[in-house]
Amino acid sequence: MLTYTFRRLLISIPTLLFIAFVIFMLLELAPGDPMANMPLTIPPEVKEKMRLALGLGEPWWIRFPLWLKQFFIVEPMYWIDGTFGTNLADGAQRIISFQSRSPVFDTIAQRLPQTLWVVGMSYVVGVLIALPIGIISAYRQYSIFDQAGTFVSMIGFSVPPFFSGVLLIVIFSVSLGWLPSIYDTTHVVNDWASLKVQIKQMIMPVMVLALQTTAQVSRYMRASMLDNLGQDYVRTARAKGMTESVVVLRHVLRNSMIPVITVIALGIPSIFGGAIITEQIFKVNGLGQLLIIALQGNDIPMVMTLTFLFAILIVMFNLIADVLYGVFDPRIRYD
Repeated sequence: MLTYTFRRLLISIPTLLFIAFVIFMLLELAPGDPMANMPLTIPPEVKEKMRLALGLGEPWWIRFPLWLKQFFIVEPMYWIDGTFGTNLADGAQRIISFQSRSPVFDTIAQRLPQTLWVVGMSYVVGVLIALPIGIISAYRQYSIFDQAGTFVSMIGFSVPPFFSGVLLIVIFSVSLGWLPSIYDTTHVVNDWASLKVQIKQMIMPVMVLALQTTAQVSRYMRASMLDNLGQDYVRTARAKGMTESVVVLRHVLRNSMIPVITVIALGIPSIFGGAIITEQIFKVNGLGQLLIIALQGNDIPMVMTLTFLFAILIVMFNLIADVLYGVFDPRIRYD
């Protein structure tokens, strides 16, 4: 297992470098100019000087290695300096946003807690609800519970977030007045009362996102459970006199979790990417909204850094899913 993990880590290095190059070239070839949003009263020669100040006057074969150096060397050194009080970076140039003229990683660090509060919590809630729904629906196939779970899953797949989010705002904020319609990103949790306020403003965006996660994971869980419930080892276990709880939870569930692990693991990077539509509806100042603003303003360093971070997370959680296969299924060996 350790050899396999180490080999996969080595393979992931050229993979990520290729992904970084593709992202960089796509942004390089995409239409748009960071100076397009500047006032028309600015003379062309001033705009050209601003372009040179942003580093856009250099060719791509100089800017791309520079960005790699800043991402993999300079930014980690700044993190080490901030954590341990050292001076490894020694004032080296960081990745700077074209729009805010501030370090990109500092802006991401400011937005990440809001995304984790909302999107991360919704994913955890969605998975915790989906797994028992999928298990019970498969064990009691075609029952009322199974039909209700299928109905909820159809709603989760069919109703887009921009509709369900607005519907919840109309019901719970406008009509009933129970929950706030706008997420207050400046709210600080420091006591029980502030925690209750935070929970209230999280309920609606978490409900919208958790519904989608529940619909997807519960269907995979149900299908995998149904496939394993009809296997020979289940009949053998029952013939040995094992109780239904042991058969279902110990034998069937463990084998059924193998394909579901992939769905859950590959969905985790979407947490850090944020939910773009939902964050826009509830005004959550998270990473999804940050990416939209950066795309609209042609903020190439911000877009490049965010998309590459998402790529790293996807590659990493692919590896984690493959390793977990061997944990849940002893028949799988990585020799």
